[in-house]
Amino acid sequence: MKIKCRPDDFIVEEIPCLPEDTRGEFRIYRLEKTGWTTPDALAFIRRAWDIKPQRMGYGGLKDRHARTIQYFTIHGGPERKIQQPGIEAFPVASAREPFHSRHIVANRFTVVARAIDLATLPILENALKNISQFGIPNYFDDQRFGSVSGPGQPFIGKMLCAASFEDALREALAGRYTHDTAEAKREKQILRDGWGDWKGLKESLPRGHARSLVCYLMDHPTDFRGAVARLRPELGGLYLAAYQSWIWNRVLDSKIRQDCRQSIAELPCRLRSWAAPGPGVAVPEFGGLCIPLPSARLKLPAENPWLGAFNSILAEDGLTLATMKVPRQRDLFFSRGERNAWLMPTELNWRHHKDDYHHGALALAMSFLLPRGSYATMLIKRLQAAAGSIDRLPDEDDWEEVPRQTGD
Repeated sequence: MKIKCRPDDFIVEEIPCLPEDTRGEFRIYRLEKTGWTTPDALAFIRRAWDIKPQRMGYGGLKDRHARTIQYFTIHGGPERKIQQPGIEAFPVASAREPFHSRHIVANRFTVVARAIDLATLPILENALKNISQFGIPNYFDDQRFGSVSGPGQPFIGKMLCAASFEDALREALAGRYTHDTAEAKREKQILRDGWGDWKGLKESLPRGHARSLVCYLMDHPTDFRGAVARLRPELGGLYLAAYQSWIWNRVLDSKIRQDCRQSIAELPCRLRSWAAPGPGVAVPEFGGLCIPLPSARLKLPAENPWLGAFNSILAEDGLTLATMKVPRQRDLFFSRGERNAWLMPTELNWRHHKDDYHHGALALAMSFLLPRGSYATMLIKRLQAAAGSIDRLPDEDDWEEVPRQTGD
């Protein structure tokens, strides 16, 4: 079973709910893109229209290797459209507030799985019936962990909690990632080879975010905490979100393994596999279960079962819930809230047809709605587990939220 053979094999469209107002100061735009991350597409539009970043608002972060439709706003934005290979944006309405993730009701997905043989098709269709009836665990998927270079490699968020600021900064600036461009690889090698020689690095590095931090360290050579504080805000937040999501996933995985020990399906992911109930296993207690997002900001009474669950998992990392915070960093903090443990796709439909991309094979076309913040790739991985396929999804380890490191 193969996914994303073509951009049109994976289509995602935001379902927005931002109230329109003809007198609003915020122009709403519809963005259709292929082959671009959301941050890179918006950065291109900002440069083309000479728009300051703080004037722009958006909610969702969409896959680069897919055809995506989403919305953004510009305060006082122009009544114009833009077309570029892979990008089309045009105004659709006005509003009195900027677009935000809370304005996304759901995401509609249309996915085509290819290279399916006759024997596997009924297995996949039975798995879809099972998903429609019982749902799947609502794990954060690999895209959330793009800041971790591979299995067993460090989480920058964990290093920040341990006040290992120099290690965290080195990993943030010079860590190796699968999809680094040739330019990024050269820059990171310069950083690794010259780490500590801030004057030499300043002379060797091109202008950009990494060089600006090196310049700070020239004047403050031991203040790695201060350098971390000067990371792009979106980067620091994403490092913490990745680690928080990793702990959350491990708690849900532990509970499923404990409650469904007689029948477990392993969902194949980049850093490790996650547990799901086996075929036909009903776990009604999971349906309305919410798990809080872990951090020191989460205050739980001693008798709360999640306190013990989080502390048990965090103990493996040398932390507790009370120490899951970045010391002496006012602007770096974990999010608060909770997340549904279970995911029930709605309007789930499917049909099979001849695969015109792989000779003699079948294709399975699926469509469904998911609430914002949930990952369609987890549904695909549940199908992979049913079919016994461990193929990675193409580019699933992309940094879904992170723009390229440029001077923009």
